[in-house]
Amino acid sequence: MNNPTDVFTFDTGIYGFFYKLLRPLEWLMTYVMVWCHKFLTLIGFKDGPGFAWVLSVVLLVVFVRLCILPFFIKQMRSMQRMQAIQPKMMKIQNKYKGKKDPASREAMSRETMKLYQENHTNPMSSCLPMFVQSFVFMTMFYVLSAVPFIGRGKREPLGAFTREIAKEFEETTFFGLRVSDNFGSAQGPGKVIIGIFILLMCLAMFYSQFHNVRKNMPREAMKGSQYRMQQMMAFFFPLMYIFSGIVFPFAVLIYWLTNNLWNLGQTLYQVRHMPTAGSPAAEEKAERDHRRENARRERKGEPSLEEEALMKAKEMEEEARNNKGISRQREQPHRKHRKG
Repeated sequence: MNNPTDVFTFDTGIYGFFYKLLRPLEWLMTYVMVWCHKFLTLIGFKDGPGFAWVLSVVLLVVFVRLCILPFFIKQMRSMQRMQAIQPKMMKIQNKYKGKKDPASREAMSRETMKLYQENHTNPMSSCLPMFVQSFVFMTMFYVLSAVPFIGRGKREPLGAFTREIAKEFEETTFFGLRVSDNFGSAQGPGKVIIGIFILLMCLAMFYSQFHNVRKNMPREAMKGSQYRMQQMMAFFFPLMYIFSGIVFPFAVLIYWLTNNLWNLGQTLYQVRHMPTAGSPAAEEKAERDHRRENARRERKGEPSLEEEALMKAKEMEEEARNNKGISRQREQPHRKHRKG
């Protein structure tokens, strides 16, 4: 009779069927990690195989995020357009608030679709990168969870992870933890390290969402129940990491933390350099651009934007005065007709 600990749960039942569909992605992921490890050992990480394997997980995140970068750019632009039309969306919703008859629902749907078409946006397009990334994360979770079973010979090799490579990866230590350990199997200080990683994951995700909601939404949309819901989500979703992070292998936490830090960096860049129109971030960017342009003009000895605007106003005033004088000169006196 097989020991339950020798059975890889994700190869059985509905999990087994689902993860078989992801087999090509799982296969590719193992090769990316092994190639990254070989490259790192080649450039000087031979004395620290553990650190090389951890860095290979980090490089896997970089590889994945670069692959989905075009989707992210599309998502970012779609979200900007969605946030920009949020005030108009609220007007449509308020217009049909409390009306549940079929005619009103149809009219509301028609006006909403017209608004999307006029602004060239689609609410589903912003979900594509998250959809792609969710499959990548599930694949990563499967591969890293399968490593101990491959290393013990309880599961067949997977892609580039032969039994020898899987065993080497499983025995890798980082901060005194094996990368296959989770909160339950870790000892003493190891639990503290995992707790710190989970905390950093939560903070990175929270600040990324909170900063975006606080800075990158039009001021007209920063009110009402929908805005309060978005604020609540910024607090709620990071808390889910506390419950899920304690069961994930340490290698998954490394992947997850790296991914969240990447998301945070993208959010900070987007909010600062590509803010939504009408948002506080857009106002701050306009002020920065104004100061930067004045500084450039000062270096070149050119008039500032304010001085240029004042000169243009005076020129327009002078031109209007001259035009008024010319029009007066062209006016001819009218003679009165005398009665005979």
